[in-house]
Amino acid sequence: MEEEHMPKLNAAVIEAAIVGFEHQKTQIDVQIAELRAMLSGGSAEPTAAATEAGPEKRKKFSAAARRRMALAQKARWAKMKGEAEPAAPTPTQAPKAKRKLSAAGKAAIIAATKKMWAAKRAAAKSATKKATPAPAQAQKPKRKLSAAGRAAIIAATKKMWAAKRAAAKQA
Repeated sequence: MEEEHMPKLNAAVIEAAIVGFEHQKTQIDVQIAELRAMLSGGSAEPTAAATEAGPEKRKKFSAAARRRMALAQKARWAKMKGEAEPAAPTPTQAPKAKRKLSAAGKAAIIAATKKMWAAKRAAAKSATKKATPAPAQAQKPKRKLSAAGRAAIIAATKKMWAAKRAAAKQA
């Protein structure tokens, strides 16, 4: 009777179960290795069974990042042991001095900006003079649809929609 309630096991389901259990096994092996390392104080290297899946690629850190991590770890150890925190390392290079603009350079920038805005104003002024249309020609009146033309369009539209409704009823 119990067999009726069990799902059918085909090859794909069994393979998926095997993969899932192997993944759990590698995670458990890694955790066991970490616990053993805590006990013995040695390195946390997983057993051979855990390394069967292949080595995981490690993220590479820059030298500056590794140095910051090392300093942070030293500070944590010092705090745990009750020692005074080590002094912050002195930077090897002094920060660069802020650059200053000379009076001649500032004057040149001001002159160039004034020249640019004068040219823009002149161009805008000449464009407004040219844009004013001469009242010589009057615009043509807009074409209008006659009553007969409007009636013809309405009749054609009604005929088209009637044909679409009939085709929809047949389908």
